[in-house]
Amino acid sequence: MVSASANLGGQDYSFTALFVRADLMVKTIMIVLALGSIWSWGVIIDKTISFHILKKRATDFEETFWSGRTLEQLSEGLAGDTRDPMGRVFSAAVRELNESHEMGLHADVSGLRDRIDRIMGLVVNRELNKAERGMIVLATVGSASVFIGLFGTVWGIMNTFRAIDQAQSADLSVVIPGISEALFATALGLVAAIPASVFYNKFTNDLDKYAGRLDGFTDELSAILSRKIGKRG
Repeated sequence: MVSASANLGGQDYSFTALFVRADLMVKTIMIVLALGSIWSWGVIIDKTISFHILKKRATDFEETFWSGRTLEQLSEGLAGDTRDPMGRVFSAAVRELNESHEMGLHADVSGLRDRIDRIMGLVVNRELNKAERGMIVLATVGSASVFIGLFGTVWGIMNTFRAIDQAQSADLSVVIPGISEALFATALGLVAAIPASVFYNKFTNDLDKYAGRLDGFTDELSAILSRKIGKRG
């Protein structure tokens, strides 16, 4: 088994040694990539938990909503439920319906339906914007880290050429340190970029599915309320 801190030609090429020997520019690149990776993993963990909770709460809400209760019974049981986006959509729609009747605006059936649809649309957009939080971090880290790592690679190779010129020799002891820094920068860039890109695509897919689920619920609720408005009208 080869250790990460193995000595090659008397030189220590562990991660720590490579960082310590690197010049200021390469060190800065390594730090930026390491921080980007840590930040993206924080977002990945947070979004994984968030989407799991969203899906579970949506399932629980749908089971209650389609349990066969009347709209009045659902209003009493669900109108105050603010834990789930579907609950907030339902609460906003029922509140607008009730307030319109209290204010005597229910005679304008078409206007009431439009107001309820607009309010539900606004709530859905707000909830999806909340669910998207942090995605820009994954997109940025996933796309930028590769290029930042590539810049570190180029800089490390330039350091190698300068070392060769100063030593007037292309001996391995002169070449390897700079090349090692360059490859290490490339590796850090990939370590930061790959997980961020993979999970960005996964969460984008999860968000699209959840948006479709939320839109479907909104359409069904709109149809139910539209029938109720028609009966009251």
